[in-house]
Parts: sequence; structure tokens; C-alpha cells
Amino acid sequence: MNIENIIIIGNPIAGGGSAKKIRNASDIFKDKGFSVELLFTEKKGDAESFAKIAAGKPSTLVVAAGGDGTYNEVANGLIKSNTPMAILPVGTTSVLAKEIKMPSKISKAVDFILNGKVQTVHLGIIKLKNESGSAYYERYFLLMAGLGFDGEAVFGVNERIKRLTGKGGYILSGLDVTLRYNPMPVNIRAYDATIISKSGAGDFRHENGGQSLDKSVSFIGYAAIIGKAACYGGNFKITPDASLADPFFYVFVAHSRSRLSLFRYLAGVAAQIHLGYDDISYLKTAKVEVFGSSKVQIDGDYAGTTPAIIEVVPDSLKLIVNSC
Repeated sequence: MNIENIIIIGNPIAGGGSAKKIRNASDIFKDKGFSVELLFTEKKGDAESFAKIAAGKPSTLVVAAGGDGTYNEVANGLIKSNTPMAILPVGTTSVLAKEIKMPSKISKAVDFILNGKVQTVHLGIIKLKNESGSAYYERYFLLMAGLGFDGEAVFGVNERIKRLTGKGGYILSGLDVTLRYNPMPVNIRAYDATIISKSGAGDFRHENGGQSLDKSVSFIGYAAIIGKAACYGGNFKITPDASLADPFFYVFVAHSRSRLSLFRYLAGVAAQIHLGYDDISYLKTAKVEVFGSSKVQIDGDYAGTTPAIIEVVPDSLKLIVNSC
């Protein structure tokens, strides 16, 4: 990397003592001879705005310091630019750090950044649609889009509890959603899909024929993860084959709606046996369309309600990853 200038975009309330950790990283970069500009966010949207201003500056690296929400904002600001992005995990959740195997200790994370390589990765984009079919909301994501239980749980997170307890906010909301779980069905259509595991239950229709590779497949589900990365919520892997380096998603769909089935899915993910269930579908695709009404989250933040189109955007971001 031919980097002379480093811009750190940091969320000072992302986690316990995050501001101090971010300043520590800034000092380490300066000690290594880099010109460093430190920008702290004050409200939602600041990180994306700062990143847009930084995009295109020569010999510059942008470091997103926070959690997955901060990474998402910075990535949205740097989309399709030649300015690379690195992450510094100091937030409540840093699933992306798990994905790229970045150490959590600040000094080691700085070494990871400076010794890493720039990789062009492929992000996802979600476009929520109104009744007329027009897109009213668009946003890129690095990790995943989650429908059904996932969307409901993120929607219900109490931000104050999240700031105080970190992942505890998500756990409490998840328990609440579990107790009142009554999902509505959605129709999910995947284009040019490779079917890896096909449900033996529920409605699954092949459109345009074929067995494993179809121009379009359509089916009914009650919860889904459209994975752009393998890691989920830390070390769990719902779509274990997904990778930022590949220009497609892996999609996990649950076809049963009962609370008992929900517990079984959660236990299956924890034990990494969920892909063997006969009431799920697992497939590879670069485009998904969702019909019906379901809350949806991207990268751990609530996005809105379907219907939606979710697509891969090739070569959308330059990201610092492990050099090995």
C-alpha cells in the first residue's frame, strides 16, 4: 500500500472506552510516521458523510473505528472509490472483524492494518420498494440481510440497553421476539440460483425448469438470512460458504413458522447442523427479490420492511484484509 495519510472515523460511544482506544490507535499510527486525521462522529450518518469527503483523496487510508454499524456507514461513503477502508474493532459488535480474522487488541489491529493487503470485495445492496414498485430506500451492506425473526429482533433493540450491555441488547430483544413469535410468510425469488439444499417441506417452485441450476426459483419462507459473509453474531455461521471475495450470496431460508421450530433452528445454528434440516433451503445466488411484508436488518441495523430487491454489487469496495 502506498499510504501516507490516515483518516480515522471513530464512534466514541461504540463500546466501553472506545474513544480512548481510538486515540491510542491514532498515536500508534503517528509514531509510525503517518499523517493522521481523527474524526469523531456525533450522530447517525456522520461516518458516511466523513467517508464521502475522504473518498478519492490520494495516498489515503480510511479507518472505520467502531462496530459493524460504523463499518457499514463508512463503506457506504467509500463505495466505488479507489480509497481503501480498514476497520478498527472497538464497538458493541464487530462481526466483520471475526470475518477477516482481525485481532481485538488495538496494537495488533494496527499491525494487521499496516501489514494487510487491499482486496476488492463485493458488497450487497438492498432496495426497499413501495406499493407502486419504486425503490424508496437503498443501502449497501457488508455482512448480511436478515428477514423475519432477525429483522424483528434488531427492530426491537433498546439502544440505551445496547450501549450499556453491548450484545445484551440484542439478546433481550431476541428473547422478547421469541415469546411472541408469529411470523408472516414471504415469497422469496432467487435468480440464477444454484440449489445446495432443498426443503422437503413447504412451497418451493422451480421457474424455467432444471434441477440444481435454475434461472429463477421461488418459495415461501418465514425467516431468511441473505449472507454476504460467513460469520453471524460473532462466531456463529448461518451461511458458512459466503465470502466477501465472491460475487454472490448464500441464502438460508426457514420454511416452518412454529416457535418450536424457531428453537430448533437456533440450536441447529449453534451446533452447525442447521443446513441438514429438511425444512430449510440453502442456495447460492446474486439476486433475491422478496414479496410480502417482513422487517429486515442489514449488518445489525434495522433497515425497514419488505418488499425488497437484494443484489450483489461487484467490485464495490477496497478493504484491508489479512495478507496471509
